[in-house]
Amino acid sequence: MSRITIALRDGGTTTLSSATVGAFGCTLRAPLLAPQDAGFAEAARLWNGMVQRTPALVAQPESASDVATAIAFARDHGVLLGVRGGGHNIAGSAVPERGLVLDMSRMCGIVVEPDAGLAHVEPGCLLGDVDRATQQHSLATVLGFVSEVGVAGLTLGGGLGYLTRRFGWTVDNLEEVEVVTADGEARVANRSENADLFWALRGGGGNFGVVTRFTFRLHEVGPAVHGGLVAWPFEHAAEIVAAYREITAAAPRELAVWLMMLRAPPAPFVPAEWHGKRVCAMAVCYSGCADERDDALAPIRALGSPAVDLLREQPYTGVQSYLNAMQPKGCHYYWKTGYLDRLDDALLDSALELFAECPMPRAQIGLLHLAGALNERAPDDGAVGNRDAHYALGVNGMWEPGTRGADAFPQWVRTAWERVRPFSTGGNYVNFQTADEDEASVRAAYGANYERLAAIKAMVDPENVFRANRNIRPEIAAGSA
Repeated sequence: MSRITIALRDGGTTTLSSATVGAFGCTLRAPLLAPQDAGFAEAARLWNGMVQRTPALVAQPESASDVATAIAFARDHGVLLGVRGGGHNIAGSAVPERGLVLDMSRMCGIVVEPDAGLAHVEPGCLLGDVDRATQQHSLATVLGFVSEVGVAGLTLGGGLGYLTRRFGWTVDNLEEVEVVTADGEARVANRSENADLFWALRGGGGNFGVVTRFTFRLHEVGPAVHGGLVAWPFEHAAEIVAAYREITAAAPRELAVWLMMLRAPPAPFVPAEWHGKRVCAMAVCYSGCADERDDALAPIRALGSPAVDLLREQPYTGVQSYLNAMQPKGCHYYWKTGYLDRLDDALLDSALELFAECPMPRAQIGLLHLAGALNERAPDDGAVGNRDAHYALGVNGMWEPGTRGADAFPQWVRTAWERVRPFSTGGNYVNFQTADEDEASVRAAYGANYERLAAIKAMVDPENVFRANRNIRPEIAAGSA
């Protein structure tokens, strides 16, 4: 391998000799890719096409030992380090420009212990991989609602999905991890062993090390649930939105309903006459007892004749993947999101008005109903916090590369968000933060838990080796001491 110019943690660059890079590759005992190598482009590719970065090197570890070797190299040479699980993060934090990327995709093992109700998952797995493995035993854990998202990033940021109302955040179902920290040591962390580190990993993002094994608590779900998409003409949106508030206020925890205002996509399941027209839709997942299903879904069915109706019994894995097509890899994405503790009239009116005037053909304004199990835990039960959240609200911009007028789209999202932000709790989901969010947004994601996170960061990563993510800086703790 030839000489490589690589980014440093201090913001500069250095040139590594071919001997240095070659020695790293030999010690790594796993693939080490440079830009000219086959497989490099895919290993460095991000879901959000709006974020275009090219690393200097991509290492593809196959074991915790490989991970430790790569971390040691980055630490000792001062190299800027990123960690890529699924590459689905909207900020694109997995890939630092001209840095070293750990592409975890080769670490994709899953072991399910059905009798113990546990799943042991390696960090290169996608959500769909875990769902398929656990559903062989009619079991599931709380994961997101797009099956191509990486398990590691979702979990370390807190994690939410259709099962959140029943079982809490993803990290509320995390039993244990194996993690390699900045000093190159592999550690087991759970509620009794390395408990502070485990607390931080339950929502604190990629600030504390590289997790090489997650152990999740599983629950009886599936193999069939009742779910799917149902959409009504936007001219009836005021009625649908008002009904959504009533439905979610009374819904059993087994029923999760997302509300989306969007233009109907040109998909085979959408009648041609609705393609591109504004609709108000619900994404539904009922995972409870079949005998109570009709009563739970009755308020949705009472809303009249929809333009699209895919609400039916289907495999849980199908419900977990039917939004994939609405977030294709390579599109440009720009979001602003936050949490709500209720749905005010003024908020709902503003959301309807904003979507009616939205200039983006593929934008969405969405509400995710989350209230339930997560609200019953203490505010400091895991770094994830936000135990007052009942809904998540998003103004979500999406467009194809080269779309005419796209330069104005991010500003429209920001302006729209400022209009609805006063209704939020002030908290937000760190996994939904865009690359231009500042430190204040990171602090807001954790609220009162931030200072403890900074103190733990100062203990386990004092040199801030893990900084390419939504960063919690160790000097914050030192400065506040």
